[in-house]
Amino acid sequence: MVVSKKTAAKKITLKKAKPKKTFKKEEYPKVNWREFFPEPVIGVDEVGRGCLAGPVYAAAVIFKSDALAEDVTDSKLLSEERREELATLIHNEHHVGIGFATVEEIDEMNILRASLLAMKRAVEALGVKGGHVLIDGNMKIPGLEGFEQTTMVKGDLRVAPISAASIVAKVTRDRLMKQLGEKYPLYGFEVHKGYSTPVHKDSIVAHGPCRVHRKSFAGVKEHLADLIVDEE
Repeated sequence: MVVSKKTAAKKITLKKAKPKKTFKKEEYPKVNWREFFPEPVIGVDEVGRGCLAGPVYAAAVIFKSDALAEDVTDSKLLSEERREELATLIHNEHHVGIGFATVEEIDEMNILRASLLAMKRAVEALGVKGGHVLIDGNMKIPGLEGFEQTTMVKGDLRVAPISAASIVAKVTRDRLMKQLGEKYPLYGFEVHKGYSTPVHKDSIVAHGPCRVHRKSFAGVKEHLADLIVDEE
């Protein structure tokens, strides 16, 4: 078989492609969240920022005991079955608040502000008047009065209450996306959960976006002329 120079060059490039960046556990050591004051200590995380469809969800968790503290971790590192199991246990063992921002709010205020709003609503859903909020990432929550706030890069990996929040938020949102998959069967929401996968992007090109797509996002806004309008 004859291989052209162009093809050969392409193959060489692929062989030399850099692997995805990984992290070492020692780069992100565990944090003793029990040392933060004032109490209660509240772990907060969000899910769904990078999606083309569906709301962004957040959860806030207050540990009532040490139960599950050694079992939880970043939700992305767990199987769907294990996340579901842990989410139920977290609800049973600890104090949980859930908040979200709608697709309309995302389009109106942008995804970053909507994510922070979802986290604010999750903390408010706990019904507590104060405490110390530990947030995954590097952005504090605007307008959250009466609370101390500390941001934690890779907090969903390092801080047990944040890990628990990441699990609850993802399971809650995934369940909703599965329901939306039944309502809008053209898009496969139950599989990719609204993320920007090739299958999802191809379905938008083929069928046009639907009501739960984020109309301000690249990959969706180019196809608004083909928007599917339902009766709701």
